[in-house]
Amino acid sequence: MPKRRREDYERGLPGYHDPLAGYGGAPYARSALTLRLWLAGFGLVFCGVAAALVFLSLPELAWLGWVLVVLAVIAAVDLAWVAHRKRRGEPG
Repeated sequence: MPKRRREDYERGLPGYHDPLAGYGGAPYARSALTLRLWLAGFGLVFCGVAAALVFLSLPELAWLGWVLVVLAVIAAVDLAWVAHRKRRGEPG
């Protein structure tokens, strides 16, 4: 087994989160950061637009608009965190 460098640990080790990594010849699991980035972006846009539409057209459902705003904020935080991990060089 080759000696690992600090960069290897910063990028993430293959199969680190996979308890059955390499078992029976199975390939190591890869992180789905790109998929998570796209899904967070979609959630941010969808919840933001839906919240604006609820506030403008259905004022009696303002509570739903605020729920959508909270979900949009959560999606924005997730988007920023995943972008940070990808910029750091983690695979996926």
